[in-house]
Amino acid sequence: MRPVRDISAVPALFLIVVIDLVGFGLVIPLLPFYAVRFAASPQQVTALVAIYSLAQLVTAPLWGRLSDRVGRRPVLLVSLAASALAYLWLGAATALWMLFAARAFAGACAGNIAAAQAYVADVTQPDERARGMGMIGAAFGVGFMIGPALGGLLAGTDPATADLETPAWVAAGLSLVALLGVISVLSESLPRERQDGSRSRGRVSAMWGILHRPVLSRLILINFLVILAFAGMQSVFAIWAMPQLGWGPRQVGYVFAYVGLASAVLQGGLIGRLTRRFGEERLLRCGLALVAAGFLVMPLAHDLPILATAVSGLALGTGLTQPSINSLISRHAGREEQGEVIGVAQSLSSLSRVLGPFAAGFFFAGFGRNSPYFVAALLVAVTLLLAFRLPRGLGAASLVDTAPFGREGGRAR
Repeated sequence: MRPVRDISAVPALFLIVVIDLVGFGLVIPLLPFYAVRFAASPQQVTALVAIYSLAQLVTAPLWGRLSDRVGRRPVLLVSLAASALAYLWLGAATALWMLFAARAFAGACAGNIAAAQAYVADVTQPDERARGMGMIGAAFGVGFMIGPALGGLLAGTDPATADLETPAWVAAGLSLVALLGVISVLSESLPRERQDGSRSRGRVSAMWGILHRPVLSRLILINFLVILAFAGMQSVFAIWAMPQLGWGPRQVGYVFAYVGLASAVLQGGLIGRLTRRFGEERLLRCGLALVAAGFLVMPLAHDLPILATAVSGLALGTGLTQPSINSLISRHAGREEQGEVIGVAQSLSSLSRVLGPFAAGFFFAGFGRNSPYFVAALLVAVTLLLAFRLPRGLGAASLVDTAPFGREGGRAR
């Protein structure tokens, strides 16, 4: 099958990823209810939420490397099929260990996002890369806006009698629909001459080599710290909003829906034009500044207008930051290693999603409910300093940072 080489494939990929992420977002808020149904302790509840990212941390680079060797389409097919099986297992669970096994299996097979980002890198020119990555980010926003609302609607309002099986079946069905979409709509994006080109270095040496490239390592570190800060904020927002604003689950859900909507609109509709006008570097710095400001304003929010200002800064800042950083990471990876580099970045992102909630919980319990936001602002301020230390013309040059162990590659795309 001839590879796809233009950005027209991205809208189809966007719809496929949205369908899959609606299913993913559908069960995420319900996981604590699944665990409590089997008499799980609070520690086991948080572990159930984290085990997906822990498994993904280990396997994401493997999926990325595999997509560089056999193509993006096979990885998408296997990952989506595994997701459907994992949701079926979750819905049929009759013991706590089965919940953990199902979520670990889902995380271990979660190669679809790295493969989707590598697909975008294959079919876009460097100056269109941020727009393409923005559509993947918009898919996240849409998925996490629709998914939790749909899950709550299907499960019901009473925790004691909640229907937790139907949301799992629906999530499995959505993964199957996404799988059929890949089969029927998407062609392979990786040129045949770049397939089956396995390299001799192993997984550990490959990751080590990527993290020793000055530009790539700094970009991946920025991505890691931003997600670390944001994951911590998400994990404590509900228990912060209860004493701070007197809110319940419905208001918290509205806030997350607003963040998803704002991020989806920005990444899906505006990021391409903004990138062409200002470039990824400026958008990255502007986005980081907005995120840091949003975190600093959060502790001052005792009413809706101030909270809206803070949350808007976080939503818009994230909408600028994520496609810009993903585009820059992709543009500084070699053509033959797009999946591998993106897989390494995804793996470290998973680590940040594991560490962020634990760190935020520690500061929340030990130093007060506002402390996680001050720590998050400090982390993002560090990333802003790192962003200012990136080489000038980073996006415009489209250099491939391919030389291992600290030597910059100078090949143009």
